[in-house]
Amino acid sequence: MDVYVGEAPGGSQVGATQWHEWVHHVIALLDAAVCQLDHEQAVHGTILKAASLLRKQIDPKAAGAAADRRGGLRAWQARKVRAYIDNHISGPVPVADLCALVQLSEAHFSRAFRRTFGKSPHAFVISRRVELAAQYMLQTEAPLSDIALQCGFTDQPHLCKHFRQTTGHTPAAWRRAHRTEDDGDRNRSLGNLLEERVQTERFLRDSHGSLERSSASA
Repeated sequence: MDVYVGEAPGGSQVGATQWHEWVHHVIALLDAAVCQLDHEQAVHGTILKAASLLRKQIDPKAAGAAADRRGGLRAWQARKVRAYIDNHISGPVPVADLCALVQLSEAHFSRAFRRTFGKSPHAFVISRRVELAAQYMLQTEAPLSDIALQCGFTDQPHLCKHFRQTTGHTPAAWRRAHRTEDDGDRNRSLGNLLEERVQTERFLRDSHGSLERSSASA
């Protein structure tokens, strides 16, 4: 579609002066972005603003749809927040600290976080603690009371409450069930190994017998 000075996309007429002012405004935003390349957050916001302005002029409907899809954390913000949560999972993880990481207000951050991760910051932290507790239960012999503290729960009942809400099982029952499955797998693997060893020894014995008979015949 050809667009000429004095005609805005969509067929609406604007004055040449107004059009030039708008173009210069976009150019100024892009120039500012270039100057801010050393500051990822600032440059990202400036470029988004320029792109949004251009999109509104070219295709207002598409601009509205894009705005609806936005609202979550940016990729670098999501990575930074998740890494911070994982690194501080054994202690308190205040929402205020997460907001400070990405320089967002608490209300804005909470909305963006939910759109990105599908749950509130508090619920996400709890889910990560439950995942870590499950890992400890399978990989260590530590008692549940110690695991609870290592994963940031206040005590074992606190762990049990959230673990059961997440998995439908108590930590002790879940641990026994999965340990039994692992032991079964290990026993099956050991059985296969022993069977292979018996077959190998039988093959070597039969081969040795055949050689001895061949030598005697010769």
